[in-house]
Amino acid sequence: MTISAIWISVTGIFGASVLGSVLGFGIKNLPHKWNDALMGYCAGVMLAASTLGLIVPAFEGSPHGMWWLVTLAVVLGAVFLNLLDFLTPHLHHITGLDPEQHRNNATLGRIMLFVMAIALHKLPEGMAAGISINDTGDKAVEWTVSAAIALQNIPEGMVVIAPLLLAGVSRYRTFLIAIGIAGLEAIGVCGGYGLGMSFGPLLPYLLAFAGGAMLYVTSDEMIPETHAHGYQKQATYALLIGFVTIVVIDLALAS
Repeated sequence: MTISAIWISVTGIFGASVLGSVLGFGIKNLPHKWNDALMGYCAGVMLAASTLGLIVPAFEGSPHGMWWLVTLAVVLGAVFLNLLDFLTPHLHHITGLDPEQHRNNATLGRIMLFVMAIALHKLPEGMAAGISINDTGDKAVEWTVSAAIALQNIPEGMVVIAPLLLAGVSRYRTFLIAIGIAGLEAIGVCGGYGLGMSFGPLLPYLLAFAGGAMLYVTSDEMIPETHAHGYQKQATYALLIGFVTIVVIDLALAS
């Protein structure tokens, strides 16, 4: 893979996130029914990307008999995301609102925790894309994760912006939050590619680690959020469509 491939991945992932944010500004009053369906689609995309683009190639690329180490790496990836949850900064510094206003606004608190959950997984998610475009010997694998992340960034950007605006965060600060989230992912792509290049023999375990992190945030944050408002059926079918979308993309890239 050349440096140009890294910039294609960074540009695609960052641009998709910004596009989703711009669309979010235009759809301020997105009903929960559609919000949950969009998030369900994102969850399906993430599930497929983490398995087909990261965990399965990790098992296939690991030395014979080392399946247990790949399994451990998947678990450690999930644990890593779990630990990041405890490093969430004081949220009123991000929104620009008064700390007292945060304490008296339970809805805003829930919205910001959801936004921070998305932000926390953006760095390892970007790293997953960077790691996956190292030379694994399978061109489909190298691009599946990047394509999946870019695809799910559009609806994910939409569902982040609308709640912040409804909670009273200014449009300017909301835009800065969106750019910051997208930037974390772009940094992650470069960092992940560097790791894969520097530690080639560890590539299967880095893939598994990234896959575990993506599975964690999908199960712990995205799916529960889509089932919290009474529209779990729509979200479930959207998840299935998202999953199949990545399967089709993976097959198309492999052909």
